[in-house]
Amino acid sequence: MKPVDFIPFVEELARASGEAILPFFRTAIGARDKSRGGVFDPVTEADRAAETIMRRMINNSFPGHGIIGEEFGSQREDAEFVWVLDPIDGTKSFISGIPMWGTLIGLQHAGQPIYGMMHQPFTREKFSGDGASASWRGIGPKDVPAERRLRARDCALLGEATLMTTHPSLLKGDTLEPFRRVEAQARLSRYGGDCYAYCMLAAGHVDLVIESGLNAYDIAALIPIIEGAGGVITSWDGDNAAQGGSIIAAGDRRAHEQAVKLLRG
Repeated sequence: MKPVDFIPFVEELARASGEAILPFFRTAIGARDKSRGGVFDPVTEADRAAETIMRRMINNSFPGHGIIGEEFGSQREDAEFVWVLDPIDGTKSFISGIPMWGTLIGLQHAGQPIYGMMHQPFTREKFSGDGASASWRGIGPKDVPAERRLRARDCALLGEATLMTTHPSLLKGDTLEPFRRVEAQARLSRYGGDCYAYCMLAAGHVDLVIESGLNAYDIAALIPIIEGAGGVITSWDGDNAAQGGSIIAAGDRRAHEQAVKLLRG
């Protein structure tokens, strides 16, 4: 099967997870801290409800497929096809009432991401890609559905780049200093956004996203979107980003190369 064969099912996963999440947004929902004494890492009933329903749908429709999810772990992760799920990427924004969060739905084949969607049900936006192309769908003027192709923008010089990271406090271990080296060279840096930052890169509004300490479910769905928009996403060492870790995404390979040199010191 090809990525296009799974698109209708991904749409159903997005619809069902959105219906599970939205009743909790901007309510008095509580959050449990998963960090065990580290940086605050919240999880809510909305996270668990959305992942539960997506897992049920996958197991019913594709019982031989694997699943990697943030809330309930992995099953059959050595399967040919594996779904990689983050029901709410950006839970801190979610519990703060800020719509900079989204549901990440990724599909891997033989360990490599082949399709991804970021669904933001509150703003009614979907960013999707298959590595060869990427698109945005949402609501345009007069509440009319709209769609356009995503294209990352050119940025030949790091000094002209807009850089984003979710927050410097999330840069793990000795990764903060290398990030600061890149930040000092960039024209503008902004914090926040989680998965939304990567989608803004694919849409041509941001030039670099640099983060560390990511898991596969944080990034797998975003890789086909960024690459489909003409961007590049790797580890800080220039390797495959699918398993997470320290990640850099860029809209232009030239800015990526300059930033990687600074990250490596």
